[in-house]
Amino acid sequence: MASKESFTLDPGTRALLHDLKISAAHVLRRAQLPAGLFAQGAVTMTTEEYYRFWEALDAEAADPDLAVRIGRVLSAETFNPPIFAALCSADLRTAAERIATFKPLIGPLDLDITSDHTGLTVTVHWPDGPTPPPLLAAAELAFWAALARIGTRREVNPTHVAMRRAPQPSAETTSYFGTRIRQGDADAVTFSAEDASLPFLTEDESMWDFFAPELRRRLSELEASATTADRVRAALHERLPAGESSINAIAAQLMLSPRTLQRQLQAEDTSYQAVLSDTREKLARRYLADRTLPTSQVAYLLAYDDTNSFYRAFRRWTGLAPEAARNSSHLTPA
Repeated sequence: MASKESFTLDPGTRALLHDLKISAAHVLRRAQLPAGLFAQGAVTMTTEEYYRFWEALDAEAADPDLAVRIGRVLSAETFNPPIFAALCSADLRTAAERIATFKPLIGPLDLDITSDHTGLTVTVHWPDGPTPPPLLAAAELAFWAALARIGTRREVNPTHVAMRRAPQPSAETTSYFGTRIRQGDADAVTFSAEDASLPFLTEDESMWDFFAPELRRRLSELEASATTADRVRAALHERLPAGESSINAIAAQLMLSPRTLQRQLQAEDTSYQAVLSDTREKLARRYLADRTLPTSQVAYLLAYDDTNSFYRAFRRWTGLAPEAARNSSHLTPA
């Protein structure tokens, strides 16, 4: 089972590479990973190894539209159990909520699902540390279009697709999504409310009832192994962009009282303020590495009341102003 520092490379990846006509052996060699990796079933990798695999896949294929090719060849047979089970849902909206719940069983990236009368948006939050390879981020977004089409048997197109490192416009990519990938503050894909509610022809609640107890059991085991500090960091990743950084807001999300939350953190030799500061620092380094984000926007994403408060905090962490850090090596993960 994957920890917050690791991803699970699903056995279905081997079938996916076969369908893409890409040599698994060549990709593993290029990524400096064991040649017999896929013979081991589900393989847990460090984040660095997982990212290296995707970078090697990108280099081996040498195809700027590889994410689209991945989306086109995806099938239910290549899905792992949580996603296969989500295909049993009534519609894309329900499937997205279920996948977001069980995504930690697949890897430590988190999904934020926003659904209202205007549409359904899936936003990907990556773990602290190195920036994910562009191919991995693009493939994650292509997956959602593929899932909608497999479930509905219709050519469902997103209304908006955005990436923090958007690729050069491509006719193939635009054709696949039905819209071009735009530069954005996060990797996210949006579907219209109508498309998000289209019935899945794969709906099978009896199959979901079969899968769900085991998925919940595995998720409970994973969450039980997570520290309180891990859970606070995960909640902060979700709440900071919404402008919420108070212990009251985070404790409420974790269904704890602020006093209980502080007591649990103290038992782990830390405090809420220490976890908040550490999370903000790591996110600040990641955001500032993206030169398209103005400093004022970074301050906003970290839930600071004003830019000056962010400047003071960043100087306290690094001894540098944010602009100076952008031109130095101080943006490597802390």
